[in-house]
Amino acid sequence: MFWETVRLALRSVRRNALRSFLTLLGIVIGVAAVIAMITIGSGTTEKVKQDISKLGSNLLVVRAARPPRGGSADFTPRALEEKDVEALTAGLHDVKAVAPAASKQARLVSGALNLAAEVTGTTPEYFTARDWNIASGRLFSESETHGGAGVCVVGQTVRSEFFGAGDPDGQLIRVGRTTCRIVGVLEAKGTSGFGQDQDLVVMMPLAAFQRRIAGDRDIDAIFVAAQDGVSTTEVLEDIQGIMRQTRRIHPGTADNFDVRDMTQIADAMTSTTTVMTGMLGALAGVSLLVGGIGIMNIMLVSVTERTREIGIRLAVGALERQVLLQFLVEATVLALFGGLFGIVLGLALAWSVDAYLNLPFVFSPTIVLIAFVFSALIGTGFGYLPARRAARLNPIEALRHE
Repeated sequence: MFWETVRLALRSVRRNALRSFLTLLGIVIGVAAVIAMITIGSGTTEKVKQDISKLGSNLLVVRAARPPRGGSADFTPRALEEKDVEALTAGLHDVKAVAPAASKQARLVSGALNLAAEVTGTTPEYFTARDWNIASGRLFSESETHGGAGVCVVGQTVRSEFFGAGDPDGQLIRVGRTTCRIVGVLEAKGTSGFGQDQDLVVMMPLAAFQRRIAGDRDIDAIFVAAQDGVSTTEVLEDIQGIMRQTRRIHPGTADNFDVRDMTQIADAMTSTTTVMTGMLGALAGVSLLVGGIGIMNIMLVSVTERTREIGIRLAVGALERQVLLQFLVEATVLALFGGLFGIVLGLALAWSVDAYLNLPFVFSPTIVLIAFVFSALIGTGFGYLPARRAARLNPIEALRHE
């Protein structure tokens, strides 16, 4: 009996193909919008996670604090110093790396080629803190670091611009006004979330950078990487305690340094994108309700047009529940077809936008299933009133209907 009802519903849909298509168009647009919005939002969230992970896992960054706007009587600006690095190295126990770093834009020259790149002076621990591995060659050694040797490690963009696919190991390049010998090439990091090429870099020993490039002893940042499984919040508190003690900051006096927990920043950004995705999905879901109203409207029209047919069915012995089921199935079939087309269209749109924006395509079977089930519920819910109206028609009055 049920399959006979489905057959009748499908025949009715085919009989008014254009009207049926226009009816389910609202469901198609609604489901497609929900699928596309949530999938694109998930891709954005994943992109944020990937960009943050490129900075390093469990990473904290210490920088000199900037004076508050308008000034403050209890704030004294002070740059980071070598003794800050020594204090953190000696005082922190649940970390795998503590690395100072200073950076500056400089002109690189190799033969007749030149380009501008970020030059960073640091120690070998920096690459551990940033989870940055070597692709070929080696890192500069501890002796080269302390001795300020003229060696450097270059990013993939520098290698490809100057040497193509060749091996630059042992080659000399000019960095600013000094010459350094390439000893290694770093693994590719790609483009950051801010559009910066992270592979357009040259890394050299901190002492050599300070003496030959920067011309000062300044340290821009100290990178601290916590051990796996160790709370970065606890490490942050330890860093604050050590820095306040080293810098002799009295109780009640503002810190003249700033500690940023990249894990917290990643969680905050991920939470923000997740909330935005939910809001966009909810807004797109409104169009599903509009589609449901369209189904109700067209089913009411269908009941009016088929009043005489319904009267005949009731007169020859059809039960009210059978007529109710027929129209409910018809409305649900329309919504399900709309849901299927909407899922295909939504995934296609999401894939296209993700490819255009260079976002990862994150397919979620759960969201697809929810959208499909919800479209069926929309059809059943909004189709109930017309179906109930059809089932409660008086057979005699229905047979008189012209």
